[in-house]
Amino acid sequence: MNKAEEFLQMFRKGEEFTKDLLKENESLRYKIAHLEQLIERSGDEARTKIYEDRIALLEQEIHALKERYNKVEEENKDFASKYLEVEEENNNLANLYVASYQLHSTLDFSEVLRIVLEIVINLIGAEKFAVLLIDDKTNELVPVATEGLDMGSAPTVKFGDGLIGTVAKEGQSYFADDMSVNTAFDPMKPIVCIPLKIKEHVIGVIAIYTVLIQKEAFSTMDYELFNLLAGHAATAIFASKLYTQSERKLTTIQSFLDLLKEKPRQ
Repeated sequence: MNKAEEFLQMFRKGEEFTKDLLKENESLRYKIAHLEQLIERSGDEARTKIYEDRIALLEQEIHALKERYNKVEEENKDFASKYLEVEEENNNLANLYVASYQLHSTLDFSEVLRIVLEIVINLIGAEKFAVLLIDDKTNELVPVATEGLDMGSAPTVKFGDGLIGTVAKEGQSYFADDMSVNTAFDPMKPIVCIPLKIKEHVIGVIAIYTVLIQKEAFSTMDYELFNLLAGHAATAIFASKLYTQSERKLTTIQSFLDLLKEKPRQ
């Protein structure tokens, strides 16, 4: 088949397609004319029926649009809620990072204790609490820092005795079901007791007796901070305590050496 025949066939197909379009157009025109005649014959009744059908169709479209709008609105609320959760989680992670960094930023024992107190006050919202460390000589938990109560009001507890001693012995945190259980303040019954431990070795506890009034329950952030205190605070306290003790020993040895170096009096 040469190009001329191919072109001729394409032309014929186009011609047939055009004829079909003309027939279809003529048929549609006939239907339109027929409908117009029906409308003219029927008068207002036909027009009313057409308008009613159109109104019904529009109402269906409006209803569908409302459903889509409500669905989008719900999705937006869900997205907003998830955004707030992510934002809160980011803030929590930032707080955890800052607290961890502060704990390991110094080897001064008193400074580390001060940072631990600030974390418990500002991030957890504790109002009255004490930090107790185990005295290896007496095997007792001795208070080394307090907030909201005098050092003399904080208990000294035998390892394994009572709630505080049991937490130190077993290395498991304690949380009271009722956060207002210690309103009368019993130094032996904290509402929260967190063991300070390095791996499985407990060096002390944080005993919390009361929290701020607006805090009715602990959040996920609080529990994350409790875990942080159980590990990072214990490491920071232990390291700073060893460093302070070694510094004292070095100072004592240096003083002794200086004394030996002094020239004897004539």
